[in-house]
Amino acid sequence: MAPEKKTGPSTPLHSDQEGSVAVEQKAVSPNDHIVIRGARTHNLKGIDVNIPHNMLTVVSGVSGSGKSSLAFDTVYAEGQRRYVESLSAYARQFLERIEKPDVEHMDGLAPAIAIKQKNQTRNPRSTVATATEIYDYMRLLYARCGTVTCIHCGGIVKRDTVDEIAAAVLAMEEGARLYALFPIIRREVVLEPMQEFALPVEEEAPKPKPKKVATKKTKAAEQTIVDPSEPLKERLVELRRRGFNRLFQNGNIVEFSTPESLLELNFSEPIYVLADRLSVSADVRSRIVDAIETGYRESGEIVFLTAPRDESEPKRLRFSAAFECVNCHRAYRDPEPRLFSFNNPYGACPRCQGFGNTIDFDPDLIIPDKSKTLDEGAIDPWTKPKYREYHGVMKRFAQANNIPLKTPWYDLTPAQQNAIWDGGTGFPGIRGFFRLLDTKKYKLHVRVFLSKYRGYAPCPDCRGQRLRAEARAVLLNEKNICEAAGLTISAARAFFDGLKLSPAQTEIAGKILEEVRQRISFLEQVGLEYLTLDRLSSTLSGGESQRIQLATSLGSRLVGALYVLDEPSIGLHSRDTAKLVKILHELRDLGNTILVVEHDPDVITSADRLIDLGPGAGELGGQLLATGTVAEIRKDDHSITGKYLSGRSRIPVPAERREPTREMLKLKGARIHNLRGVDIEIPLGMLTVVTGVSGSGKSTIVHQVLHRALEFSLGVEGVSSDVQQLYREITGTHFIREVVLVDQSPIGRTPRSNPVTYIKAFDAIRELFASQPDARRKGYTAGSFSFNVPGGRCDTCEGDGTVTVEMQFLADVELPCEECNGTRYKPGILDIKYKNRNIHDVLNMTVRDAVHYFAGNPKIVDRLQVLEEVGLGYVRLGQSATTLSGGEAQRVKLASHLANIRSTSPRGETKKAASRVLYILDEPTTGLHFADVATLLQAFRKLIDGGGSLLVIEHNMDIIKSADWIIDMGPEGGSAGGQVVAVGTPEEIARVPESYTGRFLKPVLEGAVA
Repeated sequence: MAPEKKTGPSTPLHSDQEGSVAVEQKAVSPNDHIVIRGARTHNLKGIDVNIPHNMLTVVSGVSGSGKSSLAFDTVYAEGQRRYVESLSAYARQFLERIEKPDVEHMDGLAPAIAIKQKNQTRNPRSTVATATEIYDYMRLLYARCGTVTCIHCGGIVKRDTVDEIAAAVLAMEEGARLYALFPIIRREVVLEPMQEFALPVEEEAPKPKPKKVATKKTKAAEQTIVDPSEPLKERLVELRRRGFNRLFQNGNIVEFSTPESLLELNFSEPIYVLADRLSVSADVRSRIVDAIETGYRESGEIVFLTAPRDESEPKRLRFSAAFECVNCHRAYRDPEPRLFSFNNPYGACPRCQGFGNTIDFDPDLIIPDKSKTLDEGAIDPWTKPKYREYHGVMKRFAQANNIPLKTPWYDLTPAQQNAIWDGGTGFPGIRGFFRLLDTKKYKLHVRVFLSKYRGYAPCPDCRGQRLRAEARAVLLNEKNICEAAGLTISAARAFFDGLKLSPAQTEIAGKILEEVRQRISFLEQVGLEYLTLDRLSSTLSGGESQRIQLATSLGSRLVGALYVLDEPSIGLHSRDTAKLVKILHELRDLGNTILVVEHDPDVITSADRLIDLGPGAGELGGQLLATGTVAEIRKDDHSITGKYLSGRSRIPVPAERREPTREMLKLKGARIHNLRGVDIEIPLGMLTVVTGVSGSGKSTIVHQVLHRALEFSLGVEGVSSDVQQLYREITGTHFIREVVLVDQSPIGRTPRSNPVTYIKAFDAIRELFASQPDARRKGYTAGSFSFNVPGGRCDTCEGDGTVTVEMQFLADVELPCEECNGTRYKPGILDIKYKNRNIHDVLNMTVRDAVHYFAGNPKIVDRLQVLEEVGLGYVRLGQSATTLSGGEAQRVKLASHLANIRSTSPRGETKKAASRVLYILDEPTTGLHFADVATLLQAFRKLIDGGGSLLVIEHNMDIIKSADWIIDMGPEGGSAGGQVVAVGTPEEIARVPESYTGRFLKPVLEGAVA
C-alpha cells in the first residue's frame, strides 16, 4: 500500500461557528489527490476536501447528510462527464448524459466507475457467469478443448489425424498383411441445418437404377453386372490417369486397364481403390503415411483391411478426415464459441430460443404436493376418475423398476423421478400421457382438462439448459457446459481446478483457465460462493449485484481508475466483511482510488482515510465535520461517527427482553431451493430477527415461504394455492389478522409520488386548504389542490412542475414549467393561503418545519411526526419518490404503519392499528448510520407496543443484540445452508459454537465496540 501523504495538520482544524473542518492550508498536488473546492451539489454547503489517490477512502455520516451527493453526484458525476465530453458528439448521444455538478473547482480526477447497490438488470438472459465474463471464457474452453459426443449414439466425434492413424496401424500384429483402400467416389459431407445436425456416412450420391447388361455364371451363383454411370466412368478415367489401376470389392482385386476388366464388378455395391499393399513393420511407417494422405486427398477417408492367411474374418479399420462420430459416422460441424451461447441463434435451443422455459405442462401443477407418495396420488391428473387407470399402470411399472411407492416425491432420486416422467415398457410416463391427450384436443373436455396443467415449465427439449443438443453434447471431464454452469461458485472452483487435460489441451487452455479461476476466486472473496453460475442476474439482491460488479472490476485488472461504491457490505454477514475489505484493498493495491459510502464499522475502520459529513440530515447536513485517519476521527469531538467508533456513544443492550408466549406461528416442512424440510417457530408480540450468512436461506424461508403462506392462509387475493407445496403445515395464523411486508421497493415510480402522499397526510392538508374561506367562496374542493388529477394542477406540465428538453448529445435539461413557474398549480389555487403560505410553499417544507407549521392540527401532525421519528425529518413533503434511496423508501413505509397506530379517533382514543399485525422487514438498516439505527429501534418498539409483531432479516449487530428472539440459519450458504443452526435470545445464540452469528455477537454483548 502506498504510504499516506499528509495533507495538513495531524488533527482536523475546525471553524468556531459551524463546527466544520476548515480548508486544509497546505497546498496539495492533483497528482496525489482529487481536489474538490466549493461543492454545493444538493445539500452540500460548499465543502472543500481532498481525496488521496491510490487509497481507500470511506465517506460516513448520518442518513441524508450528503454522502451520496459528494461521492456519486459530485465526484463520480464529474469524472464520468469529463470522459463523455472527450467523445465525439455522435457517440455522446448514445451514452448517459450527466449534468455538470455544482462545484467551483475539481482537479486530479481519474476515470470513474460507479458500483451501486441497486440491481438494474432485468434481462432474462443475463446470469452470474455472463455478467462476470466467466461464461465467455467457458465457451472458448469448451470449443477448443471439449470432447464432442454424438447426439444419436453417444460415440466420440473426432477427426482422425495422420499420426493417430499411423500409430493405430503400427500397433497391429507384426507382419499382418494390409490393403490400404479408399472409396472410388468421394463422399460429400453435407451438413443439415442446425436443427438436425448430423448426417449418416452411408448416405452417398443417389444410386442409379440398375441396368442389366450381361450375365456371367460363377461357381457360387449367377452374378448381376451393372453398367457404371457416366460420372463413375469419368471418375475411373481420372483415377487411371492419376496412376491408380487396381480396384477392390468383396476381397477381389480387379485391374481396370480396359473396359472389359470391369465386368466382374457390381456397381450397386461399394467399390474401393487399392492405394497400397503392405505388411505391418516399423520400417513401413512412411508408406502408411503416404497411403493415408492419398486416401484423404482422393476421397476424404482411408480403410485398412487385413488379409489373413487363414480362414479368419478380416479386420477393418476405417478413418476419416471429416469431423464425425466413430460409431455411426454422422458428420458434425467443428464446435466454435458461438455454439455455446444461448444469446445466439446458432447455439440457443430452437424450441425455447435460449430462455430455458416454455409454455407447456407445468410440473408444479401436475405434481402440486411433492410431500405425497406415488401411492397417495402425487400425480394429480391420475387421481381423476377418467384417468385413474394410469395410476395402476404406473404402480406396476414402479414395482418392476424398484421405484418406491411409499416415499414422498421429493425424496425420490432424480433418476426415479425421470423414469416416472419418461415412462418405459408398457408405461407411457407423464409426458407420454400428455402427448396422447394432445392428439385428442379437438374434444372440448380434453382441452379444458389440459389447460389446468399448462404454465411456464422447463423446455422439454433442452430440459431448461437453454442450449441446443449439439452444444450439450460437448463434454469436459464428463460435464457439458450447462452442467458446469449449474455448479455453485465453490463447486465450480473445484471443477476447474481438477480438470484432466492432455498436454496439447493444457497448452491451449492455460490462459483460459487462468482467467476463469481468477474470476471465480474473486467471487468467493466477496462472499458469493453459494451462488450458481447460471443464477439469473435479475434475481440477485442489490448487495449481491454490487459485489458481482466489484468482482468483475477486480477481474478486469484496471489500473489508475476511481471506483465509487455505495455500501458494498449490504447483505453481507459479519463473517464475510473481512473478505470484502480484502478485495477492496486488492483493488487499491493495483493502483486504483477507492471511494466508498459506508456505515459498517468493519469497513470504516479498514479505511486509509475517513470523511465524516453531518451534523444532521437534509438542510442540517452537508458540512464537513472531520477528515483524517480513523484514529484521528475517533478522537474528534465534532464527528458523530467518531463517537460511535470510540465507544463514547453506543446503542445499549436492552435491560430486559420480551418473553415468548403461547401465541406463536409454526411453519413446518419448508422445502424450496436449499431448504430441506425446515421447521421454524416465530413468537408473536416481540422483535424476532432472522440471521445467518449470505445464502443461508433467510430470505427464502421468510419471503418465499412464510410470507406467501400467511397471505394464503389469511385469504389475501391473488395468492395462488401453489404455495401450499412449499411447506407441510402452518399453524398459529389465528393469532394474527394481517401480514405486512415493509421492503425497500420504491414507494412510487413517477415524479408526482412523494412521502406526504404515501403516508396519507396530503389528504388532510388538501382538506385544510379547501376549508379556507377564500377556497369555499371560489368553490374549490380538496381535489382542486391535488397535482395528480386535472382541475387545480397546471395543464401544461400536468403537475410535474418541470418540462424536460431533450438535448441529443448533451444532458437533458429540466426547466421549470413556464406556465406555473414550477409551482405545479394554477394561479387561482396558489392564491389560497393558510398561515400566509400556499400549497406550493407547504410542499417545499421539510417534515421538521411542517410539524411546527401545522401545530394544532393533530390529524396532520400525527402523521408527519412519524416521518421525523424514523429519521426522515430532513425530507421535503413534496420530494419526488424517485429520488429516495431504498432505505429511505422502507422507512417511509414504516412511518405509514406507525401513523396508523398514532391516528386518533373522535374520542381521542388511540387506535390499536398494529394489533395482531405481523410486520416483515428485510435489512431495514440499509443506508443507516449508527445514530439512525437507534432511531429505528425506537420505531420498532412503538410498533410492538401498539400490539404488533416484527420479523426482521438483518446482519447489523446493533439490531441483532436488541432482538427478543433470534432464528439463526446456516451453517453455510447455498447447498451447505438451509438449516436452523440455533434459536433463542441473543445471549443463548452467543453460546452456540456452531453459529457464526453467535461468534460475532458474543464480544458485542460482552461490551466490545460493535
